[in-house]
Amino acid sequence: MSYRLYVRPTAPFQGPDADLAEQRFNWALLDASGDSQAHGSGDSRETIEQTLAQNDLKGVRLIGLIPGEEALFCLADIPAKQSRFIQQALPFAVEEQIAQDIESVHLALGPHTENGYQVAAIDHRQMGHWIELFSGWSHAVLEAIYPDASLLPITDNGWSICLDGDTAMMANDQGEWLSVQSRNLGMFVQTLSAPPSEEVVAEVPVTLFATENEFDHSQADIGLLKGAARLAVKEQVLELMPLELLAHAHHHHLCAPINLCQGGYSIRRKKTGVFGVWKPLVAVASVWFILQVAVEIGFGYYHSERAEQVQEQAMGIYREFFPNDRRTTAGNVRRVVQGQLNQLQERGTDAGFIALMKYTGSEYTKLAGADSVVFNSVNYSQNRGELVVDVRADSYGKLSALRNGLSDKGLEAQIGSVVNEADGARGRLTVSGG
Repeated sequence: MSYRLYVRPTAPFQGPDADLAEQRFNWALLDASGDSQAHGSGDSRETIEQTLAQNDLKGVRLIGLIPGEEALFCLADIPAKQSRFIQQALPFAVEEQIAQDIESVHLALGPHTENGYQVAAIDHRQMGHWIELFSGWSHAVLEAIYPDASLLPITDNGWSICLDGDTAMMANDQGEWLSVQSRNLGMFVQTLSAPPSEEVVAEVPVTLFATENEFDHSQADIGLLKGAARLAVKEQVLELMPLELLAHAHHHHLCAPINLCQGGYSIRRKKTGVFGVWKPLVAVASVWFILQVAVEIGFGYYHSERAEQVQEQAMGIYREFFPNDRRTTAGNVRRVVQGQLNQLQERGTDAGFIALMKYTGSEYTKLAGADSVVFNSVNYSQNRGELVVDVRADSYGKLSALRNGLSDKGLEAQIGSVVNEADGARGRLTVSGG
């Protein structure tokens, strides 16, 4: 019988340079029919491996779930249909939605929708850390890694929300996911109320998952959701931990998450008995390849020298017009110039609600004395591609620091309607894709 082991690390998370043996996990073991056979919370890797060994289980398929904020949801409008061309065009299609060097980001391709290809973007260093954390387990083989919020069951034409302690996982039927602080749910009421398409709808359905204790402790925030005029909130009580909801949804195909284990991070399983049949053909192909290389090596050496000369000429022209750019090299100058031309033609890019919230929240956490900065409301205009935050601080300097941090990320950030009061200042922060 085939088993799946869903493993989700718990806070505090061990960083790339920390001792991974100290990391604790919530976990659930499902059989082939999707029934839970065992589960646990706050356990070490050793404890989980011992459980598999005691039940004489081998080759269990391990599904790793990482915090939803670790990966960014993007959309890529690529007209090509062949996989090779899609992969080549993917970095260019999403580069302007990501506020860091695209070469430092791992891109995982998801399904194609009417809005384009769904893409998950995650920092290479973080992805390497998660691969290391979930690899090499006894009695289990890594099959996939997903952002946890992306496994929420889909609510048609609406949103799914799961309360999990201090965190609220959110996802909609367009494939977008987001993890936020539970106490900040009220700030998203107007955004959740916006219909997912241009169609006129009377209500936007919201399915709210939580345990009875979570519902009791979050009555104030839940009341804000229920009080919204256009939200139809339906509560579903969880008898067990949220991880088992995510595992159930994934096993029964109630969601469409993007597996981050692609490209250089794909899971390669060894196969026995089949490769041996192809060994003679591989040997012949190898000999042919060596002969072909020997024939072409002379031409290659000549063209290599010519290519270096052309690259030097191209970089000389580029530096003549951009003398202060030290990051561009001969290897990426074409992509850099193409990106600059795209920006001039498109007059900016809508980074999307998820991306703008992520970067605004990231800069908020970096502020000195962030406790004195309060977001009173958050609104998002899909038509204008703008995130508007009504923010209050004990000084205008902190509002300015928040704006400057977003600008340094390559986003367009402005503060308007500033009102100086006796105990601080308040204003309206407008953020767009730049």
